[in-house]
Amino acid sequence: MTPPSQRPLDPHAGGPPIKGIIGSGPAMREVYRLTRQVARSNASVLLLGETGTGKELIAKAIHHLSGRAGGPFVRVNCGALSESLLESELFGHVRGSFTGAVGNRTGRFEAAHTGTIFLDEINSTTPKLQVKLLRVLQEREFERVGDTQTIRVDTRVIAASNRDLLDESEKGNFREDLYYRLNVVPIHLPPLRMRPEDVPELVSHFLNIYNEENDRYVVHIDKKAIEALQEYAWPGNVRELQNYIERAVVMASGDELTCDLLPPAVLGEKRPRTTRLRAADLETLTCELVQQGLATAGPQEDALHTKIVNRVERELIAQVMAACDNVQTKAASRLGINRNTLHKKLKEYGLEGGEATEG
Repeated sequence: MTPPSQRPLDPHAGGPPIKGIIGSGPAMREVYRLTRQVARSNASVLLLGETGTGKELIAKAIHHLSGRAGGPFVRVNCGALSESLLESELFGHVRGSFTGAVGNRTGRFEAAHTGTIFLDEINSTTPKLQVKLLRVLQEREFERVGDTQTIRVDTRVIAASNRDLLDESEKGNFREDLYYRLNVVPIHLPPLRMRPEDVPELVSHFLNIYNEENDRYVVHIDKKAIEALQEYAWPGNVRELQNYIERAVVMASGDELTCDLLPPAVLGEKRPRTTRLRAADLETLTCELVQQGLATAGPQEDALHTKIVNRVERELIAQVMAACDNVQTKAASRLGINRNTLHKKLKEYGLEGGEATEG
């Protein structure tokens, strides 16, 4: 049975297509219109938007409004696994196909038969996997890893990316033919900073959730607090707002959400420097790192990718190389990239020295 929070609302209404999606401004109404329209078909859908904009919720809405609602909805985070593990996860494997394959395994495409598979962060897939994905989209068939028997499936594909796949294709990182096969119906999810009119509704929604979870009664919102929340740029989008409202509910001593319960960044203040990372989940730390990088760079700074992302990548590679005794083959496997790519990045970041012999 479909959970109540995911049951379709009136399919002809202009509001959210399923419960749990918040926002009634013009940008989200257009998303809802496209969601309802494409749900009636079997076409592949490509959801585009920054991290935290709600791509998975829209994917679930498309599934639950479609004729496949009675079938499974299977989500795969393509960015969380290395190439070999992701291939096995998607297509399954047979016993003995690789070290650790002690039995046959059904892949996610097969598990999603008659339903929908949601490929999140599809921009993270390698060229080898992109070839297999293209075949599934075109022919609706594949083989398990290590097997020769062809398996046919009736599975709808919804993919999501937080990067411009056409741009990635032009850079040689994503197959152009796969991009066009996925991009039958694109839906762009707007970042929260582009829909400030939805912030009050989102705040009320999260207050209700966290009041109930924490047995609190924060039901009033100071006008200045709402103004600050609407003026903030929200680099972490709705997920960041959700975290801040949860913290405000926990820390509130009364029944009102006031400015003093909001983080300094939301109020336009710089964060104090810390001597060490606080214990937090990776998503929160990533969000705060980007915020710090943007605050340090200033509003007129350009080349932000180099100044922020490349620094993080350099540090990641340096630490993984050290953990792997500078053996590039081991480090490349840990990082989930091929050795040639790793070699180029080591050279680019000046990390070539001291490589151990690989025999």
